[in-house]
Amino acid sequence: MKVLVVGGTGLIGGEIALLLRARGHEVTIGARKPAPPRTLMAELPFLQGNYVTGGFGNDQLKVFDSLVFAAGQDFRHVPSDTDMATHWQRANIEGVPKFFAQARDAGLKRAVNIGSFYPQAMPELIKTDDYVRSRFLADEGARALASDSFMMCSLNAPFILGCMAGLELPHLENQANYAMGRIEGALAFAIPGGVNFMSARSLAEATLGALERGQGGKAYLVGDENLSFHAYFMAFFRAAGRTEVLEVIDQEHPILPDAVLYAGRGGEIFYDPEPVDVERLDYTRGDVERAIREIVQHYR
Repeated sequence: MKVLVVGGTGLIGGEIALLLRARGHEVTIGARKPAPPRTLMAELPFLQGNYVTGGFGNDQLKVFDSLVFAAGQDFRHVPSDTDMATHWQRANIEGVPKFFAQARDAGLKRAVNIGSFYPQAMPELIKTDDYVRSRFLADEGARALASDSFMMCSLNAPFILGCMAGLELPHLENQANYAMGRIEGALAFAIPGGVNFMSARSLAEATLGALERGQGGKAYLVGDENLSFHAYFMAFFRAAGRTEVLEVIDQEHPILPDAVLYAGRGGEIFYDPEPVDVERLDYTRGDVERAIREIVQHYR
């Protein structure tokens, strides 16, 4: 396949692009800026564009037969001069389906949207949180375009873990440094609650499976391990060679702030992917602890 991976300069899109290349596909990455020069993605052909502003032309898209969209917007992407609700409306609710429609009209035959787990794993958040609602409507609008001639499906993924040489990932670097005791004054503890976690490598495998065997119009809730935040931070501490047992304290965490906990501090978003979906997509499970060890070693 000739695949365009939009958002291919980040961890998720980069892992997907590199796996697709390793499996023999012809891969181009699309993004607003080129991949950092020390990353392996910098070796791949690059197409500059911004899907929100219509920056990818039909003449550019029509040379591909498949699309992976890994450029979903979250709070990190909101411009300082724009309120969040306005940004979600433009970038997610309107921008994502419009871009998939453009890809379909340019003649692409297969497409996969990398979405968020919140709307499927905790659907009550759709009514109470503008961000979750925007991801739900973006996914729903994109999947509505599926047809016999345009296989379009979504992979709705949980918290993703991984690292890559040359790529800055501040939130994961902070978690590794926290476990290694490098953040001065940061109390070592865990918060109540937990979520599902998945490695970027496993998500890349699932994406390959979706491109090759996905069912048009389907939203796949993918994931790997349900971990309490206590178990999660303990895995980081073990990887750093520390043996103390963390206390669970119900207060805002210095590394995992309340702003990123859409279920609230103490909330749990646990689920098991459908076995038939795991079999169809053919991705590795039980990969979270390996990913954590790799992250800590990378930043050591």
